[in-house]
Amino acid sequence: MTVRDTTACSGVPGARARRLLPALAAAVLLACAACGGGGPAATVTATVDPDTGVDKGAAPDPDLPLVWPLTGVRADEVAQRPALAVKIENAPQARPQTGLEQADVVWEEVVEGGITRFLAVYHSQEPALVGPVRSVRPTDPQLVAPLHGVLAYTGGQAPFITEVGAAGVQSVIMDAGDGGFEKTPRRRAPHNVYGRLADFWAQADDDRTSPPPAPLVFAREPGRGTATTTGADAPALVAALTFASTARWDWSGEEGAYLRSEGDTPAVSADGVRLGAENVVLVRVPMVNTSFKDPAGVPVPETRVVGSGDGVLASGGKQVAVTWAKDDVDAPLVLTGPDDEPVALEPGRTWIELVPEDSGSWDVG
Repeated sequence: MTVRDTTACSGVPGARARRLLPALAAAVLLACAACGGGGPAATVTATVDPDTGVDKGAAPDPDLPLVWPLTGVRADEVAQRPALAVKIENAPQARPQTGLEQADVVWEEVVEGGITRFLAVYHSQEPALVGPVRSVRPTDPQLVAPLHGVLAYTGGQAPFITEVGAAGVQSVIMDAGDGGFEKTPRRRAPHNVYGRLADFWAQADDDRTSPPPAPLVFAREPGRGTATTTGADAPALVAALTFASTARWDWSGEEGAYLRSEGDTPAVSADGVRLGAENVVLVRVPMVNTSFKDPAGVPVPETRVVGSGDGVLASGGKQVAVTWAKDDVDAPLVLTGPDDEPVALEPGRTWIELVPEDSGSWDVG
């Protein structure tokens, strides 16, 4: 059965409820650390500040396995490096992209002209090359601030770059002469810029050598995520972000992941790998036009992720309705289920679709 959802968000919690969400998350995390079971709410996060919901970096409970903080996947050793986010283009001329299949987290946001761009976050894997790399947008500081890491991009309007720094994130910018960027003759500008992650990481400031805090809650064991264990069937998700950009996700039991398509066209990497994710999150967000314009004179939109609204978490071929809340730029995105408890994602990759509340829609079914 297909459910068509085109309404604007309603019934979202007020400011008091939003303030309680991080505390709820902290309570669940502490309870899971104390129990020996691997239930849906089991988490890999060790210590969470009840005011911000951010992992404060205390030593992990020795009874909990060592995991990559952005995926919840078990690790023998976690690299002592910051989260590295890269702005990657998604115009038709930019496909197939390079390195997207190895990102821990990917955000998809609407930019001008009805197209979308990705903000791909890397930590557990290090592809040699990623791209095409493009410029920063006003939404980006809200997405990367909780990670306190590095953001690489080609350039951007001065106020947008300033906001990245104000959010506590280090910029690596091609137009500023920073290293790690290269151009390929196989593509026409501006779709021809690629980035070398090793070079980006090498430019990280001396105080950015630690792994990022865990911004999401993951089940301790595969197959124990909230959607997988309690959700309704969700063989496919279709997110219409704009008139020109529709993302489709189809569940593959064989792959154990949702597989992405751009409209009806399967999305693959430059290496021929189908793009996929263990978790797909759809969140309904307000989007407004800023006073800034692109070179063609089109207003630059901003997706506002500080606030709250409704959404969907899909994992394991199942889905649950969620409420999202983000109290400020530096706070993580908190996802809670119908019972007002934080939801647990499956260990693995996560793609988050920022669906405009006035012009976008999604189907789940």
